[in-house]
Amino acid sequence: MDIRKTTLIKEVIETDSFYEACNPITRVVAIAVIKNPFAGSFVEDLSGLFDIGGQLGDRLVNDAVEALPNPAVSYGKAAIVGVAGDFEHGGALIHPMLGKPMRAAVGGGEALIPSNVKVASAGVEIDIPLGHKDEAWSFDHFDTMTVMVADAPRPDEILLCVAVSDGPRTHPRVGSGPVTN
Repeated sequence: MDIRKTTLIKEVIETDSFYEACNPITRVVAIAVIKNPFAGSFVEDLSGLFDIGGQLGDRLVNDAVEALPNPAVSYGKAAIVGVAGDFEHGGALIHPMLGKPMRAAVGGGEALIPSNVKVASAGVEIDIPLGHKDEAWSFDHFDTMTVMVADAPRPDEILLCVAVSDGPRTHPRVGSGPVTN
């Protein structure tokens, strides 16, 4: 695994967009930019990326969780594959083995880990979906964090993001579970 760089983004939300105070909510994203070993070619067996996802996930999610002042209650993951890569390269990185270290680090993980993958050029934003770690239908925790790295991913790279949050959205008001008719 060739890592070019890592970064940690931490934001603390203290008011909503109308400046109504809320309990502080901390959201952290740990990012790694790696060389895509399969860039520029079609490869049937992507299991090498499975292993990289698990190894990177362990490192990144622990860094993210340690940066929270309170236990993580929400999580999400995302990848941007450089334009010489394939959408499946991002899927292989975030799906088969990344979940286990994420669930271990947040102390649970009954719910699916929301995710997003896209192929794009350097500097493009990605929306990382967040959801409650144990309650898949906790509407209060449906959230998104948008991040970018100015010089990544280069065409032969993949940008991997792991996000955690210690709270719901600010002042959630859309209900706590699925809407039924």
